[in-house]
Formats: sequence, structure tokens, C-alpha cells
Amino acid sequence: MGWTRAPFGRMPDGSPVDVFTLTNAHGLEVRAITYGGIVVSVRVPDRAGRLDDVVLGHDDLRGYMDGSSYFGAVVGRYANRIARGRFALDGRIHQLTVNDGPNHLHGGFRGFDKMVWPGEENGEHAGTVAFRHTSASGHEGYPGAVSVDVRYRLTDRDELTFDYAATADEATPVNLSHHCYFNLAGAGRDGVLDHELTLHADAFTPVDETQIPTGVVAAVEGTPLDFRRPAPIGARIDEDDRQLARGRGYDHNFVLRRSGPGLVHAARLFDPGSGRQLDVHTTEPGLQLYTGNLLDGTVRGKGGRAYGRHAGLCLETQHFPDSPNHPDFPSTILRPGQEYRSRTTLTFGVHP
Repeated sequence: MGWTRAPFGRMPDGSPVDVFTLTNAHGLEVRAITYGGIVVSVRVPDRAGRLDDVVLGHDDLRGYMDGSSYFGAVVGRYANRIARGRFALDGRIHQLTVNDGPNHLHGGFRGFDKMVWPGEENGEHAGTVAFRHTSASGHEGYPGAVSVDVRYRLTDRDELTFDYAATADEATPVNLSHHCYFNLAGAGRDGVLDHELTLHADAFTPVDETQIPTGVVAAVEGTPLDFRRPAPIGARIDEDDRQLARGRGYDHNFVLRRSGPGLVHAARLFDPGSGRQLDVHTTEPGLQLYTGNLLDGTVRGKGGRAYGRHAGLCLETQHFPDSPNHPDFPSTILRPGQEYRSRTTLTFGVHP
């Protein structure tokens, strides 16, 4: 295992942003910066051994600072949406900022993706970088101060693991996720509609017109959201379906199949052209599939390439959207004396 640290740019106030590069014995390389904990590149071999970057993003810090697509970032304090930015907790109504139509999304206007996270190489485990951030009480409307630690670990088994930990001094919602846009053909290639996806989920949470869960947990059987068997992303994405219309494609939370706590196999993504394969394991109860529906060619990424619709897709492991307003959903409330813990592991490989 190897790692390096180098400058990546400076914030407007002059504070530095660094990039950590992790590499393993097979040549797999992961680069992450202290701004937003953003994974700026993941270089993975194809079936012929050729390395290519498989995540969308920008070439420099300014691109990430100016962008609104959350490329490669840690998202929080609450990943996904909260209806009208409002929730009741312990008898009080809290109003968050509203930044997604009528709703609150990914922590608000300045969520965790827009913060500088001090980072350091973790001496306890080779190939591990720790990023830390403290979110003040009242930030974007949230109650309580939250201290967050996110660790990225690359192994010689071609696994990239995200370990999340958080504590709070007051009861508050916490739901953390990572927002990499994957294109296993290579970030500079065409879109992901021919990628084959498997989701180990028998149900999903349908959404209303503003993409807030209705509270129902519905079976995927007989719907275009059934990925229990491998299917190309583009096979049903344009079907005449109310849920697809509301998300402008796939932008839905899937209820992962599990029989108890711990890591479960959530998803497998496969690109037939390159042979690259990605497996996702997580301790989370849900996974948000987002197929880059709002990318419209106006965002220019690495090498000046215009990212069009479906240029990449996200597999966001998480608790369910709008959980603070749905008592029947798994709770996202973190209280003093408790510790939030979550783990997601991405395993890269090739298929003949």
C-alpha cells in the first residue's frame, strides 16, 4: 500500500486544500481532497489491464466549489431530502434551509460537501485517510453540534471502504452518504445506460411530485424499478411510469434485503464493454439509485468534457429520505451519548 499528500488548491480565504492519493499492489488508485472529502478520481483496470478513471468530477478545486452536482462528495448532515425542510423532534419544530424546490437536500446550501475537512493519514491501518469535520449547532437550521469522522481505506483486495462515525451534543438527524458518480467505461466515455445493475432489494419507497416518500414501502415486482436480476440501466428508464416521470429517470430509495445487522451485498454494477465490475456492501438499510438525470451538458468536467444526461450514476447507501417525518422508517436521530456508525465497501473487479 502507498499514499501521498500534495496541494490541490486554496480556498478564497487562502486556506489550503490537499489531495491524498492511495494506491494498492494492483495499480488501483484513489485520490481524495480535503474539500468536501471529495473523491476526485478512482483509476481501475479493465479486463485488458488498462487503467481509467471511473468517477465524474472536475480537474481543479474551482470546479468543485462552483458546482452543484455533489461530484464525489460526502453529503450531510442529512443525505437526501427532508420535506419542506421541516421536522418535529422532542416537541419542537425545526426549520432547515430549503434548496431543492420546496425541500431540503443533502444538508442545504452549504452542506458537508462545501466544507474543508482536515485530513490525515491513519498510522493504524496502511492505506487509510481520516477526514474530520465539526458542524456547529444551527448550521443550515439543524439543532446541536455534530462531530464527524470519515475514513477511506484502500486494500490489496481492491476494496475501498468508507467508515463513518459521528457524535452530537443535542438530538439531531444524521444521515451520511457518499455521492460518487460512476461510469465504469471511464469518466470520459459516453453514458451508463448500457451498464448492467443488480440491486438486492425487494421494495422501494415511492415518492410524490416533489420526490418526497409517500410513506409507503412498495414491492419492486412488476415495476421498472425491479433490478433483482441484472438489467441494463437503459432497458426501462424511458417507460411510461409515474415514478420514473417524477424522478426524470431513476432517483429512488431502495429497501435493501437483510436479515440482521452488519454488511450486506447491496448492489452490483457491470460494464460489458470494459469488463469492470463494482460491488457495494453496506450496513445501511437503503440505497438511492440516481442516474444523473439532471446533468444536461452545461456542466463541464474533467478535460472540459460536457456531462450530459446519464453520464454517470450514483449508488448512495443511506437511511431513507425524509425519515424524521416518517416514524415507521428506520430512525436517523442521533442523541447525546450515542455514536453514529456506518460502513460501505466498494469492491472493484473485472468480469471476463
